[in-house]
Amino acid sequence: MMTHTDRHFRYFLRLISRRVMLYTEMVTTGSLVYGHQYQRLDYHESEHPLGLQLGGSEPGDLARCAAIAEDRGYDEINLNVGCPSDRVQNGEFGACLMAQPQRVADGVAAMRARVRLPVSVKTRIGIDNMDDYADLCRFIETVSAGGCNTFIIHARKAWLQGLSPRQNRDVPPLDYARVHRIKQDYPHLAIIINGGIGSLDQAAEQLQYVDGAMIGRAVCNHPYLLADADRMLFGDIRQSPTRREVLNAFIQYAEEQLAQGVSLHRMTRHILGLFQGQAGARAWRRHLSERAGRDDAGLEVLSEASKLVRAA
Repeated sequence: MMTHTDRHFRYFLRLISRRVMLYTEMVTTGSLVYGHQYQRLDYHESEHPLGLQLGGSEPGDLARCAAIAEDRGYDEINLNVGCPSDRVQNGEFGACLMAQPQRVADGVAAMRARVRLPVSVKTRIGIDNMDDYADLCRFIETVSAGGCNTFIIHARKAWLQGLSPRQNRDVPPLDYARVHRIKQDYPHLAIIINGGIGSLDQAAEQLQYVDGAMIGRAVCNHPYLLADADRMLFGDIRQSPTRREVLNAFIQYAEEQLAQGVSLHRMTRHILGLFQGQAGARAWRRHLSERAGRDDAGLEVLSEASKLVRAA
């Protein structure tokens, strides 16, 4: 989800759902400890509940970053042990850490010793030829001994060599049954399933077997699918916002951000899918894509685009 779940996208999603848990894009420990890029932790107060996803493997750095996140008011720390990209592997974090469960456990333990925030781990069901169920169990047992009680498991293995990150999202087959089995064998742990979930109905079906479901790419393409999440998954009886209400609220946000020097394109690139499936959706996307990137683009671009769609 790199480049997707920035603060503008998260604010936009919070206008659609009040209850779903949101996560940042992965922030490396190096960017905070050595690069002092603390602006990457900026967020709007309305984004809570909000978790910071960290990429790193050195326990001391992880603990220091967790402390920074706690001070900034985050609700959870999530350690990424699932990203298969070459850049991440070169930094010795991400999915390659599945081969070093004790190192992951040490990182979790260091963070738990430093902060009161819950620490979760996002992982795969396996990597390369280390993909037996016993390998996954060994990883879960070792890392949980370090203090992790929540695992977000992408139900695909990752090939660290031979497949691109994009291919690793689609080519390895999904194995939901393996994640379900983990929950059965480790009922004391919170198990959240990820991978290939494209609707709230699919998420609700998974909740028969696990404790939670994470939706990623589908929300990027069709963010309004979260509109019924509060009612369906959390029992919230309040009425869901309409697309038009979401847009009007986002326009107010965009006005504030433009005044602070944020370009319109940085915000509108996240809302292209708001009217997916509605009359005029293609014209909406085209107008924003063509006009929002101009140096002088302002709120008039959003106003013009909104007139091209006919949706409640």
